[in-house]
Amino acid sequence: MTSRNLRLRRLRRATSALSARKRGAQPKVVALGGGRGLSASLAALRRITGDLTAVVTVADDGGSSGRLREELGVLPPGDLRKALAALCGDDDWGQTWAQVIQHRFQSKGDLHEHAVGNLLIVALWEQLGDHVQALDLVGKLLGAHGRVLPMSAVPLELQALVRGHDPARPDEVDTVRGQATVALTPGEVQSVHVVPHDPPAVPEAVAAVLDADWVVLGPGSWFSSVIPHLLVPELLDALVETKARKVLSLNLAPQPGETDGFSPQRHLEVLGRHAPKLAMDVVLADEAAVPDRESLADAAKRLGAAVELAPVASPDGVPIHDPELLAAAYDRIFRMHGRIGPWR
Repeated sequence: MTSRNLRLRRLRRATSALSARKRGAQPKVVALGGGRGLSASLAALRRITGDLTAVVTVADDGGSSGRLREELGVLPPGDLRKALAALCGDDDWGQTWAQVIQHRFQSKGDLHEHAVGNLLIVALWEQLGDHVQALDLVGKLLGAHGRVLPMSAVPLELQALVRGHDPARPDEVDTVRGQATVALTPGEVQSVHVVPHDPPAVPEAVAAVLDADWVVLGPGSWFSSVIPHLLVPELLDALVETKARKVLSLNLAPQPGETDGFSPQRHLEVLGRHAPKLAMDVVLADEAAVPDRESLADAAKRLGAAVELAPVASPDGVPIHDPELLAAAYDRIFRMHGRIGPWR
């Protein structure tokens, strides 16, 4: 038995004991992703469950996060900050703190474009020497409706094989390095991997997945926010092994550069290639964003999933998820595809 499998067994025993002590009427939900997509999911999920954990990618290398990462050698805090902001309540306290941690300084000096929340998180990491403890403390300060965890304990570099990254050489495949560069490539992403290749997962993130009733993956930048979670071996093992039901939440539109021209079913095919052992239970998509429902159903079936179509886009026509509509869709899925009777 490998050491990784042994750790998974130990975590499963520990989380089973925890579940026996914490029996409630709400589903335990773990949401994985990064950036705006994860924020949209969290803003919806906090409306329907009080037992919510976000597991966040740590491959960002752009903007304020990239500068702090390069200067201090820390995990990039930006996506963690965004997740915390999304978990803030709708009362004055929650909205005030959400705005404070999202605030960016504007100056002609070194603080220009640094986010307040990034500096706060990194300061607590340095003070406490513990990623999880520091994020829990920030969450407590904000009154966050859930917990935020990094997916790995080390900063990761995202690398992609991209066809046509250089428009002058459209048929050549190059290795493109860095999440910010991958997200904006004009070429066609073939596959992604992370460096280091076998990064350690945060144990609390693995335990949360093993103990969940539901796991939600996506929406978000497919190659730079969603798939990276499947490239952390211990986290992927937990996703494969967990008894939780799994929802794959699709984007409303292809992302310029990264997934230009991708159909909804192609997103599923790409995920399946990166994690062939991972099965899903439900694929959630906006009904207006699926031109070929039969092809999407076939692709979902290959992942073991059923398709749920629902209006989840903002009514103003902007391709962003509406928190209330997305919450209603998740709630219906949890009720229709979940257990009969009280949770656990």
